[in-house]
Amino acid sequence: MNLHEYQAKAIFARYGIPTPSGMVVTSPQDAYDTARELEREVVIKAQVLCKGRGKAGGIRLARTADQVRQMTEAVLALTINGLPVHKVLVEQSADIHQEFYLGIHNDRAVEQPVITAATGGIGMSISASRQTGKLAREVIDPLLGLQDYQVRHLLVSLELPRPLWKPFGQIAHQLYRCFDENDALRAEIDPLALTRSGQFVALDGTLIVDDSALFRHPELADMRDLHAETPQEMRARALGLSYVPLDGEIGCVVNGAGLGMAVMDMLRAAAVRLGAPSVSLANFIDIGGGARADKVIAAAQIVTSQVGVRALLVSIFGGITRCDEVAHGVLQAINALHLHMPIVVRLAGTRAEQGRALLAAADLPNVQSVTSLTEATESAVRAVQENAQNGVAAQA
Repeated sequence: MNLHEYQAKAIFARYGIPTPSGMVVTSPQDAYDTARELEREVVIKAQVLCKGRGKAGGIRLARTADQVRQMTEAVLALTINGLPVHKVLVEQSADIHQEFYLGIHNDRAVEQPVITAATGGIGMSISASRQTGKLAREVIDPLLGLQDYQVRHLLVSLELPRPLWKPFGQIAHQLYRCFDENDALRAEIDPLALTRSGQFVALDGTLIVDDSALFRHPELADMRDLHAETPQEMRARALGLSYVPLDGEIGCVVNGAGLGMAVMDMLRAAAVRLGAPSVSLANFIDIGGGARADKVIAAAQIVTSQVGVRALLVSIFGGITRCDEVAHGVLQAINALHLHMPIVVRLAGTRAEQGRALLAAADLPNVQSVTSLTEATESAVRAVQENAQNGVAAQA
């Protein structure tokens, strides 16, 4: 779960990480009142869960309260990367002397948290610092936590003056505590600014929390912004289904995340073999083990309702999941949702033969039943190719 900047910075502040004074508002008048209270130059920042706010005009500097009101009205009218702006953060500007990046994330390669520090900031620090050499990483043993010697290595690598070691080191330890205690996948300060008065302040914050750990953090679960989610994501979460939106043309229903990733890999290989390398999955949804027909119907509705889906691929390896029950679900979904797009169904495992028999007896022209994953992915790619060709011919 992604938190907004203002939410992340509020949590950072609870851990003693310095953040600018400010307030999140939803109207130009509230922004005006906040600016009057701050009594200084302020920054207006759109609160949307996406990148590119600055380029889209979602971050602005205002010197007077009247400017704040005008700029807030303009920012609240924006839609950034498909997300409308409902809130803005109005906070004090900083007199920046130098910027740094400080972040912690779970690194799958080493299977442990990694802390990274670099000179620069605002999203460009990592690439720029690799060229200048002022970048350092430390792998953190989760049983021991972040150690002082690791922080000293970061400080030496950044060539920070000795008077700045203590405040920077404190922020690094506080950020790790925040990361660890909130079951975060990523905690970043970008940029961490050093002001001309010699103080560090977190000018931007990112906190991504592990969805699977939210039962331990109900206060964080309540922070979820439903405006930032698609209807498909909201419905899948309500039903307890794991839904992953992508940007291709083929909707996919599987039982198991591993099978979902295998389908992605094999679909990619099939698309290349068939001369259609751009064809890919639009999404996939994991119905889990033991799914009944009603869950299959719900999954089919979610994946096919996404814009751009031109075919449906159902790949099930039945263990505790009965393939005949899945087949019933597919047929009911076709009738209930009036699905006319090509549908490829691959069933293997428990009662797979009975499931394939049900599909064959239905004798639907848009449904193809196959036995192997290779055949399933190739059939789905061909269905998209034929769909595209028919569309071109119809336009002609």
